[in-house]
Amino acid sequence: MDVLTSEERSALMGRIRGRDTKPEIIVRKFLFSRGFRYRINDPRYPGSPDIVLPKYRTVIFVHGCFWHGHEGCKLFRYPKTNFEFWYEKVQRNRERDDQKIKFLKQQGWNVIVIWECQIKNLSNREDFLDGIQMEIRDIERLSAKSLS
Repeated sequence: MDVLTSEERSALMGRIRGRDTKPEIIVRKFLFSRGFRYRINDPRYPGSPDIVLPKYRTVIFVHGCFWHGHEGCKLFRYPKTNFEFWYEKVQRNRERDDQKIKFLKQQGWNVIVIWECQIKNLSNREDFLDGIQMEIRDIERLSAKSLS
């Protein structure tokens, strides 16, 4: 049984946004502070990736653990009410994510998926983001080698 009325639940769900979430903003500020320049939610690419780094031919998706069904994560569990609806919704999101990632990789793009829980953990956030920075720099080095 839901503790909120249907009107309260509807109002709450209506405030959830798909762009400019706190985890996305944290990642964007970090990348910008390290000298990376990027586009956000660029509709020219499948799925309008949260962050597009054209220079590095890399896209970053910052996934919410609940909405994208992060297996084994404490932030993800199916709601007890209306289980079938939520199960199918999360499954469709996962399938769509897989299709977008597969297509982008086929087009030669590097894809990085960051989960909300990886950003929320304050104790290792900086180390995690440093790892993302190193991954992007490695992509740059590898592409420079292949061109020479």
